[in-house]
Amino acid sequence: MTKRNGENIMKNPALNTTARTVLRVVLGFLFAAHGFQKFNEWTIAGTQAAFGQMGIPAAEIAAPLVAVLEVAGGIALILGLLTRPAAVLLMLNMLGAMFLVHVSAGVFAANGGYELVLLLAAASLAIALVGPGRISVDHALFGRKDNKLSVLA
Repeated sequence: MTKRNGENIMKNPALNTTARTVLRVVLGFLFAAHGFQKFNEWTIAGTQAAFGQMGIPAAEIAAPLVAVLEVAGGIALILGLLTRPAAVLLMLNMLGAMFLVHVSAGVFAANGGYELVLLLAAASLAIALVGPGRISVDHALFGRKDNKLSVLA
């Protein structure tokens, strides 16, 4: 890692907090936007039809579940509330999209490929692994070391 004044930058608490917060908020915004798109622009009925055409199993159930997950999970990431469980669910959602829909189209999103969903899955996994950081509801609620739910922070 790069050093500045003899200090490992990755161990700098301010940079660590900033990086986690930026990643979490931007990722949450993108997921929430995609979820709202399924409700407002495409409508749930339209999303169900599209999911059916893409071969997603149980499209009638999957479409509203995915839309709710993306909106609620995105908002949870923005707030840093139940961040790790939300991030894991969103990662699984993106891996499902990748393998059920996008992988056969290759890498590039312009061709319907998996580059965006893979990036969203990887970013979700990163947040699930490192946690939400200090600027989060999780940290405020569960951040003390003696808290049994401190794994959430």
